Amino acid sequence: MKKRILFAVLGLVIGIAALAAVKALQIRAMIEQGKKAVLPPDTVTTAVARAESWETSLSAVGSLTAVQGVTVAAELPAKVVEIAFEPGARVRQGDLLIRQDTSVEEAQLPGAEAQVTLTQSVLARDLEMSKEKIISQADYDAAVAGHQQAMAQAGTLRATIAKKSIRAPFGGRLGIRQVNLGQILREGDPIVTLQSLDPIYVNFALPQQELSRLRTGLPVRVTSDALPGLAINGRITTVNPLVDAETRNVQLQATVANPEEKLHPGMFVNAAVGLPLRKKVVAIPATSVLYAPYGDSVFVVNDNKEGKGGKVLRQQFVRLGERRGDFVAVTNGLKEAETIVSTGVFKLRNSQPVVVDNRLAPEFRLAPKPKND
Repeated sequence: MKKRILFAVLGLVIGIAALAAVKALQIRAMIEQGKKAVLPPDTVTTAVARAESWETSLSAVGSLTAVQGVTVAAELPAKVVEIAFEPGARVRQGDLLIRQDTSVEEAQLPGAEAQVTLTQSVLARDLEMSKEKIISQADYDAAVAGHQQAMAQAGTLRATIAKKSIRAPFGGRLGIRQVNLGQILREGDPIVTLQSLDPIYVNFALPQQELSRLRTGLPVRVTSDALPGLAINGRITTVNPLVDAETRNVQLQATVANPEEKLHPGMFVNAAVGLPLRKKVVAIPATSVLYAPYGDSVFVVNDNKEGKGGKVLRQQFVRLGERRGDFVAVTNGLKEAETIVSTGVFKLRNSQPVVVDNRLAPEFRLAPKPKND
């Protein structure tokens, strides 16, 4: 009985060993086959690193402000009897905005004008009598003063009537209406905002170290996240002579054209001041860069030197500089005229064989103009 059990255990051990040996041989064969297997080359698009001369610029974040902007307010207390504007409309200088109640002043004006006529007649008569020495100089002076007082009273009423017809102080774009018909306005109550939008000012600051390179007339390129793909050109019109004692920055103001009124006061924008000095850079498409925490890299396309023909990739770490449009400058790690992969770099690896096909390669531009769908 014991011999049977021993033979059974021995047979089981031998069977397990044989099965393990077979599996080991199979796994080894698969590993060898995997080493010999060659993945098919991936199809890529390429671009050539090119040397370019870029305009040197100084960038800053700025804000927009109107050349002329005001909240139109009431000068005198009175009831609103007419609203002559539409919110958001364009107005010209002198256009009527609202009219306040002037019934009291209009009722008093004829009496004041009649008093002017009367005092004028008295003054003319007293002048002749003064020449004949019929009245004293004091009586004549009193007649002159009475006439001037009557004229002042009439003028005051006319000025009050004019002030209660509130007009646009300059041409521009109106904002939201802040009054209602029949509302009694107090002195200083807001009526509507008025902004002159074309041209428009851009206010920004740069470090004092750049002050020697700044002057009026330098070009400024304005972009905004709110208007992707739009770049508006202007020029520096004011360099503040006072440097901020806390930040050591100098304030600048540029004027840009805004005929379509896409820029609005209060918006944040990016302002880039173009300097006369130009710098040479090696420019590549921004989509060629594989961004990573440990360093940015590109894939250089080289000939396969192992005698197999075709192309192979070499991952090259680079140091990047300024970005403009679809391009980014490489300050270190890449030479001019080297061919690199231009798209789809996230799926590539070092020493990978590739096939170049640029039929579907995108067009890269320094000043791209996105199409509106």
